[in-house]
Amino acid sequence: MRLLVSGGGTGGHIYPALALIERLKQVEPDTEVLYVGTTRGLENKIVPDAGIELETMHMQGFKRSLSLENFKTIYLFLSSVHHAKKIINVFKPDVVLGTGGYVSGAVLYAAAKKHIPTVIHEQNSVVGVTNKFLSRYVDQIAIAFEAARNQFPADKVTMAGNPRAQQVAAKKDSDFSWTSYDLKDDIPTLMIFGGSQGAPKINKTVVDAIPEFNKRPYQVIFATGQKRYDDVKKQLAENNIRPADNVKVVPYIKDMPAKMPRVAALVSRAGATTIAEVTALGVPTILIPSPYVTANHQVKNAQALVKNNAGLMITEDKLDARALLTQADKIMEDEEVRKEMAHAAEKMGRPDAADRLIKILHKAIDEHEK
Repeated sequence: MRLLVSGGGTGGHIYPALALIERLKQVEPDTEVLYVGTTRGLENKIVPDAGIELETMHMQGFKRSLSLENFKTIYLFLSSVHHAKKIINVFKPDVVLGTGGYVSGAVLYAAAKKHIPTVIHEQNSVVGVTNKFLSRYVDQIAIAFEAARNQFPADKVTMAGNPRAQQVAAKKDSDFSWTSYDLKDDIPTLMIFGGSQGAPKINKTVVDAIPEFNKRPYQVIFATGQKRYDDVKKQLAENNIRPADNVKVVPYIKDMPAKMPRVAALVSRAGATTIAEVTALGVPTILIPSPYVTANHQVKNAQALVKNNAGLMITEDKLDARALLTQADKIMEDEEVRKEMAHAAEKMGRPDAADRLIKILHKAIDEHEK
């Protein structure tokens, strides 16, 4: 298969695409892939580091208020469509997959106008502006949350899940040991992180909670985010707080999927990739949705788990040390609660999500060949 993939800006658009590509190359080794992203997005580092060829184009989003910048956005979109058609003419893809971000709007629109098979993958429960726009032009739509289904033309939608789920499920039998962090393997572990950059409100809350975490019968590993680590250390020093042996504060956690199967519970944001990972692995989760995302979609993502008793949610406006400790104790101090939540999470998981999406890609190709 010759696959052209477009998705940019954030890891939430990029990592599902990379997981899909990884699986596709396993099952169809002769696959050739070209990734089209933006000049400024995270894909500029992540995609080449994964050994995938990358083409970029300059894009920007629409302003929500009346602005002359929107005229520039329209110009950039039209010029990007023209650029995308040139890329398509050279690469000659069998199918084009969009995973979100403004760049995928131009690329998939161009592909649809050239009658190339097209598929979009919507990771969230609330559909993004780009995918709403594209839904009338593409052949197939893959979703990861049932809540997204009625936001698209019904005849195009198939439940796939998030390919990242299959990627992490493959690491479920990880032999990782907590002793590498000076923690113990026979004590339940709570992992806390607010994303790769860290989240100030989550970090401050955990700092305030550490004196109580020090007394708990479980252990805690807290990743602050690389650029916020020094700030957290400063807060600890200023408040004369010393983590006990059962609490470890680190800047980041490498290879998270290898470690997540060994956690008893997780505290995190409610991004689509995180939801895919915890449901694939069956990890009870305390979700703290980011309030800084479009259409508050992380709250909707979290509600899907809460509704199925697979997770708990604390909105950021209600987040403090007491709220965090109450929810953490509820899970960590009751093994039966953990087992029930883990089972509920696993029931929601799509550990074959990449395979499902590959079938949808082939369906789009087959429909064009009829």
